[in-house]
Amino acid sequence: MDSIKRYLKFVYPYKWKILITILIGVVKFGIPLLIPLIVKYVIDNIIGSDTMTNAEKLEQLFWLMGLAGVVFIVLRPPIEYYRQYLAQWTGNKILYDIREKLFDHIQRLSLKFYSRTKTGEIISRVIHDVEQTKNFVMTGLMNIWLDMITILIAIGIMLSMDVWLTIVAIALFPLYGISVKIFYGKLRALTRQRSQALAQVQGHLHERVQGIPVTRSFALEDYEQEQFDRQNKNFLDRAIDHTEWNARTFAIMNTITDVAPLLVIGFAGYFAITQGLSVGTIAAFIGYMDLVYNPLRRLISSSTVLVQSIASMDRVFEFIDENYDIKDKANAMPLDHVKGDVVLENVQFKYEDEEELVLKNISLNVNKGETIALVGMSGGGKSTIISLIPRFYDVTQGRILIDGKDIRDVQVRSLRDQIGMVLQDNILFSESIAANIRMGNPNATDAEVIEAAKAANAHHFISELSNGYDTLVGERGVKLSGGQKQRVAIARVFLKNPPLLILDEATSALDLESESLIQEALEKLASDRTTFIVAHRLSTITHADRIVLIENGHIVEEGTHQQLMDKHGSYYKLYQIQELEKGE
Repeated sequence: MDSIKRYLKFVYPYKWKILITILIGVVKFGIPLLIPLIVKYVIDNIIGSDTMTNAEKLEQLFWLMGLAGVVFIVLRPPIEYYRQYLAQWTGNKILYDIREKLFDHIQRLSLKFYSRTKTGEIISRVIHDVEQTKNFVMTGLMNIWLDMITILIAIGIMLSMDVWLTIVAIALFPLYGISVKIFYGKLRALTRQRSQALAQVQGHLHERVQGIPVTRSFALEDYEQEQFDRQNKNFLDRAIDHTEWNARTFAIMNTITDVAPLLVIGFAGYFAITQGLSVGTIAAFIGYMDLVYNPLRRLISSSTVLVQSIASMDRVFEFIDENYDIKDKANAMPLDHVKGDVVLENVQFKYEDEEELVLKNISLNVNKGETIALVGMSGGGKSTIISLIPRFYDVTQGRILIDGKDIRDVQVRSLRDQIGMVLQDNILFSESIAANIRMGNPNATDAEVIEAAKAANAHHFISELSNGYDTLVGERGVKLSGGQKQRVAIARVFLKNPPLLILDEATSALDLESESLIQEALEKLASDRTTFIVAHRLSTITHADRIVLIENGHIVEEGTHQQLMDKHGSYYKLYQIQELEKGE
């Protein structure tokens, strides 16, 4: 029940609206309770009257129907409208608040979490599971109370008419309680399993939709169909398990519900014959049986819905409980007015506790405005180093200093404000080119956006597009070439104008024309900034102030291009191999 307590914190701000909705609902559900009383009065007091003439009977009937018409035709519709409107408004507002909380949570989770979690599973929890919890508000906090109040009012009226027949009518109620206890514990577990299976299908589907080009290029349609079928079959099995148990529950509950009116009819007939129970009272009781057992049926159905919503709550709060690997210290200060001195002191790092070290005693002093190139074979640790500087991960041992401050002692947002990154595969959002450039500074003017694009050698190609800066780039920038995407990414860093710059394979896998334009833009961007460059092609970093060769997590060589070439060491051999390959 911990999930319910936590969920109620989101509900609490709307407690008065829920209370008003329940009160309006009591009136709405209470109005139909008049019908059996009207039936009893018409049968016993009007039709069965021995003292009134037919004209008087008709006059009373017309007055009674007129009053009933006012209640049912004039009063009930606005009551129904406001109950529905307030209930839906409150439920949707609570979901809005939960999703706001979840999106904030998503943005705080570390890259380590995203490296082990499928995007589709996260989306499933934020969309599907949160939507399921709405039933807790609509059903658990509103409808259940209304149904229970309706039952209590109906039983009160029935008791006023005949105590013993009322006892017969509610004699089977304990069986409901026993059935709920037996069935709904397992139903909650089955609901969680079904939701998890659905999340796996969504995760698999999201990944495969993004990978359609790979599927097509390798002609893997049949293979992928089999893979999806396996995930889909798992969800089907979980759904059928849930359906089977649910059907069993309803079969027993509805049997109890159907037997109860038969008992009332039998005993009512007996009391009429032996004790002179009036026909109007019998008719009213039959009417109230529907008004008691229909809410009871809804309560049973609501129990199923509640079990599903609580299982979804469990999954939502399980996600919210994911820990942040990167947290600000309680006394963390903002990092302002950065000059750009960066120091790595005996840095060691591993991604998981049980894994081996990726970086081993890395020490590096970088002065303001210096350009440092990190080179070496794949897997050596170059990209890991540049992931530690903006605190995408924290060092396992050692420390990283910027202007003499340990980056773990400053606010992480303020740290990242000082860093601009251009990656090999820059992600663009499916918005306009201008909106993507403004990621560097959301408050930038149109003129500043254009100036940044010009500095990144992107203005020319943008101007030639059908809608210029308003051109939509498609998901992940699919409508732009690799070189165009890179220039947009560089433009947003120009717009951000940070003192520290990180370039990770920013010119790899591009044609010569694009590489030339991007290299020119990057050199302009790196001017007067402390810059870290990760590069595979050594010819693109010969201008660097210092080149650091990293192998197996160690720094093995360090110096200018010429110094390293003169040493005839590992860098020299790597450069010669690349030049030979280029010549061939």
